[in-house]
Amino acid sequence: MAPGGGICKDVIESCGAFSEYDMATSSAELRGSPLRKAATGLGGNLGATSTNDVHELLECPVCLNLMYPPIYQCPNGHTVCSICKARVLNSCPTCRNELGNIRCLALEKVAESLELPCGYQILGCNDIFPYYSKLKHEKNCRYRPYSCPYAGAECSVTGDIPYLVMHLKNDHKVDMHDGCTFNHRYVKSNPSEVENATWMLTVFNCFGRQFCLHFEAFQIGMAPVYMAFLRFMGDEDEARQFSYSLEVGGYGRKVIWQGVPRSIRDGHRKVRDSQDGLIIQRNLALFFSGGGRQELKLKVAGRIWKEQ
Repeated sequence: MAPGGGICKDVIESCGAFSEYDMATSSAELRGSPLRKAATGLGGNLGATSTNDVHELLECPVCLNLMYPPIYQCPNGHTVCSICKARVLNSCPTCRNELGNIRCLALEKVAESLELPCGYQILGCNDIFPYYSKLKHEKNCRYRPYSCPYAGAECSVTGDIPYLVMHLKNDHKVDMHDGCTFNHRYVKSNPSEVENATWMLTVFNCFGRQFCLHFEAFQIGMAPVYMAFLRFMGDEDEARQFSYSLEVGGYGRKVIWQGVPRSIRDGHRKVRDSQDGLIIQRNLALFFSGGGRQELKLKVAGRIWKEQ
């Protein structure tokens, strides 16, 4: 099997900074989607005060995320979240007065009295949570959308599993196969010139579920290696119901690896860096490939089975 697009693509990774409350996690997924409407249907008992009005008060005017302590206010009473306070260089985004370090304790207290539905209510989660517990739940909510498992290019698409399967097929043009056994050949000319690369993702339909086969080149320390691993399109508890094996070999030698597929909740970079898969040093992979070690022609055989 040739690499995606006929060539290997350099793996480009980026790391994001998260606040203590993981504020960006839910809002980035909900903004501009029907989920945002679900998130505004607040519960709680605030007397004659509209909970929607309170929701608007708790929304940061800069990032539009819900605010969590410490909530800051300017002398005119305009509020901003702690993360955006640094972004706006301590200048009130509403009136441009200096923010200082004045806490809006009243608004923080009001937030404690609220109970909110999960932000993924529209996707099936009907649980209600105290304001300060909501985001902790949403970080691990089983109804939260999955991220696209495609590796080798940044993709911000999220959705449920059927949607992502169609997205992978139609937008990324990945190979789709039915069956629980497979044989794939990974080819690359001049492999010594490629230190970090990823091949086209392959998806297997097995036991009515979907599994993603990854193959990447990278370095462990100074040693160039290839790594093959499987990710399950579903949650971790479901992934543990399955096992898989991978095998490479040639010229009377063989390397076999067996493990449990990782959930696509874990990014491919996280799985790769944890070395949770079949790892072959470049020299051994080229030995298996034959041809004077000038070209990578590595056959990876595998099997997926369900644990009893």
